Amino acid sequence: MLRQALGCFKSIAVALLGYACLAAAAAPPKALVLADFELIDEMSEFTSEAARRDDERRIVLASAELRKELERRGLYRVSAPTKSETERVARCWVQKVSNLILNLNIEVRDATTDQPVYGTSVDIRGNTDESWLRGVRRLVDNIEARKHYLR
Repeated sequence: MLRQALGCFKSIAVALLGYACLAAAAAPPKALVLADFELIDEMSEFTSEAARRDDERRIVLASAELRKELERRGLYRVSAPTKSETERVARCWVQKVSNLILNLNIEVRDATTDQPVYGTSVDIRGNTDESWLRGVRRLVDNIEARKHYLR
């Protein structure tokens, strides 16, 4: 009788766990306010005007790619800064050490408490459109793989 009761309890526990997992998976993604990347150029005094324009264009390109990837993968609903239902706020920046060494960063904070939720970064090599886009996709890969978006 005890064995039968334990078996029944185990079945119920597994079913409840399954329902909990389905409910968590069905929850809508959190709303995220996401500003454009900022550029921290440690070589700015040596940068030509044409190179500055290329970097500004890449900032727009990378920012659009980040929004697209976060939404496409269902990690966040990227929202406008004025939305009252915003749950998270992200600050993103590119640290340009040189044309060879760059670092893409994101820090996500709770919109209500302003407490950090997580931060992650990736290094990229080369200052090209493709290297920036690859870096953004890798940044989102890290967020997804580590399930940061669920925090």
